[in-house]
Amino acid sequence: MTRSANPMYFDTIIAGFGGQGVMLMGNMLAYAAMEAGKQVTYMPVYGVEMRGGTANCTVVISDRPVGSPIVHEPMCAVVLNRPSAERFGPRVRKNGLLLVNASLIAKDQVSTRAKRVYHVPSLELATEAGNPRLGNMVMLGALAQLSGLLTVEQVVKSLPKALDTRYHKLIPANSAALRLGARFVSPGS
Repeated sequence: MTRSANPMYFDTIIAGFGGQGVMLMGNMLAYAAMEAGKQVTYMPVYGVEMRGGTANCTVVISDRPVGSPIVHEPMCAVVLNRPSAERFGPRVRKNGLLLVNASLIAKDQVSTRAKRVYHVPSLELATEAGNPRLGNMVMLGALAQLSGLLTVEQVVKSLPKALDTRYHKLIPANSAALRLGARFVSPGS
């Protein structure tokens, strides 16, 4: 097997309040990447309290084995609340990508050196998809679209593995939210 001169490598930190679905987003991204044949690490970090406290996770995806899940200057960050924007926004690499939950974070509350910054109204789009609690899926759809790592359909296919079976009835609504997030950041939208 020949190795590419430029192997694919991507890392992201996803952060927000406990209860916003941060860990589910990371799990789904990891599952979808594994199904696509990529090497993956996933590292969750919980705050003092799960619901209401801060939570973040790091996902690293590569064509080659991943040496460490620890990332100091991520290529990408997805921030769902203001404390996460303050903590992780400035850490994103200069040529990186920052996705901001515009439903909870104003543009003037974001400091970053990231080249590409997208403000996504996740709550409004999730409500449009039929459930205001699916803002995390909106953001994950936007991440899939903008990163180009995976298609939104690959992420949709990860839902049955990432969701407990008692939540499988919500797969259509989650799928709709993922697609709306991707459509919102698509060129020409």
